[in-house]
Amino acid sequence: MTLNPLTIRKLKRFRSIRRGYWSFVILLLLLLLAVGAELCVNSRALVVNDGGTWYFPTYGAMIPGATFGLDYAYETNYRALKKTLETEKRGWVLLPPIPWNPLETDLKDDDYPPFAPSLHERHLLGTDTVGRDVLARLIYGFRTAIFFALGLLLVTYAVGISLGCLMGYLGGRFDLFFQRLIEIWSNVPFLYIVIIISSIMTPGFWTLIILMALFSWMGMTWVMRTMTYREREREYVLAARALGASRWRIIVRHILPNTLAVVVTYAPFSISGGIVSLTSLDYLGFGLPAPTPSWGELLNQGWANMDAWWIAGSVIGAMMLVLTTVTFMGEAVREAFDAKMYTYYE
Repeated sequence: MTLNPLTIRKLKRFRSIRRGYWSFVILLLLLLLAVGAELCVNSRALVVNDGGTWYFPTYGAMIPGATFGLDYAYETNYRALKKTLETEKRGWVLLPPIPWNPLETDLKDDDYPPFAPSLHERHLLGTDTVGRDVLARLIYGFRTAIFFALGLLLVTYAVGISLGCLMGYLGGRFDLFFQRLIEIWSNVPFLYIVIIISSIMTPGFWTLIILMALFSWMGMTWVMRTMTYREREREYVLAARALGASRWRIIVRHILPNTLAVVVTYAPFSISGGIVSLTSLDYLGFGLPAPTPSWGELLNQGWANMDAWWIAGSVIGAMMLVLTTVTFMGEAVREAFDAKMYTYYE
């Protein structure tokens, strides 16, 4: 696939904006960490060598303790297995750097959680109010938040771009009908709808995406309607219409590629908005059900336990990092892909 010279020039322009480019690199590394979180944060071992037999429990089937000659039939405690194999000198266990999963509790006989950060016990950011590792829940909560934001972005943009292009190109009664519909629907209180639905059913991941998409498609629809309304009167569209091109071909092959820069520049800010929205709903108790790892749930715990500073502090620090990198990347994308912008962020 060969990129056209204009796209290559935009990519070079994006790379020349240093803080936007390095924010993109940091965000990409965070995405890789989220996708492969089990390799870094997990109570299962990465590799087990038991008497010359190799096991890979992280992405394998559930391995009961009986597999390793232990007297129980449930999932192996790999931290205990590591000590057993090393003591008996019949193998070894390679654990992730953070050997805790986000749902696992680590309690003490003489104390109550939350426990402060400790290198000795390998809780680098401490534990929450029920003894779960904060760093593990922070990383898995980021995976939930970023996937939620990307899913919301795809659904919202699919509806907004399609409907906005049709409104701008067709005009007439079709345009007027959806204008009135958007004006009415935009006045429906989103939070009340979420409260009502949460009282009826427990919202899941895709339920929340669909629910938020019902109230998020209008912004992109207005933008694409305006852009399409302007582009449909340009010479290249009139020429395509004169040559007998269908409406579908004109919109997809001519108008949409010439408005793509607007879509690209809005995307990073929509991602940050999705992360904040999910965190807010989880904080209020109307988001994902417990015990799903969530930044909002951690933030709620931190607010209720101000003396455990590591809970709220870790969430606030993580949100500042992610939202700052997304904002800097969005500024660089807007600067590079929008020809009407001036050099400002470099």
